[in-house]
Amino acid sequence: MGREFCEEMEIKIRTGIITVSDRCFRNERWDESGNVLKELVQEKLKGQVNFYKIVPDEWEEIKNAILQAIDEYSVDLVLTTGGTGLSKRDITPEVTSTLIEKEVPGISEIMRLEGFKNNPFSVLSRGVSGVRKGTLIINLPGSPNGVKECFMTILPVLTHAIKTIKGIPDFH
Repeated sequence: MGREFCEEMEIKIRTGIITVSDRCFRNERWDESGNVLKELVQEKLKGQVNFYKIVPDEWEEIKNAILQAIDEYSVDLVLTTGGTGLSKRDITPEVTSTLIEKEVPGISEIMRLEGFKNNPFSVLSRGVSGVRKGTLIINLPGSPNGVKECFMTILPVLTHAIKTIKGIPDFH
């Protein structure tokens, strides 16, 4: 009975994707990472993309996009891509940290650790993960390969994490 109940409780994860990039915002570059994320959410997570926005590396723009995804679009998951590096304008983790109510450090830690196996520079990503108002927020790197590797690393825990945050029973 337990397993059937779990299967009946499958959810379609409502997702917001935010690309943080000055060049993409100015239409100087195509948003490859955001589009990779869209495909991964739909094909691998079997979720739906309910919110998508490209913003420049500006504090208020990043903050407002995250809040809009959560407050206006009621997403379960916000995935940001970009702005996690070491350059002066990379501020996505700092903005995210001011918004989360509960940190989930293991998600970001495992992405860096697994990424290191293929690319030692992955440890330079400063992305954070946490929960705000029942929504899981995860900062991903800005490169398409980094996005794919990181997403596939955390894919096995995403549905369980969302169900746990929402208070939906899940048997693992």
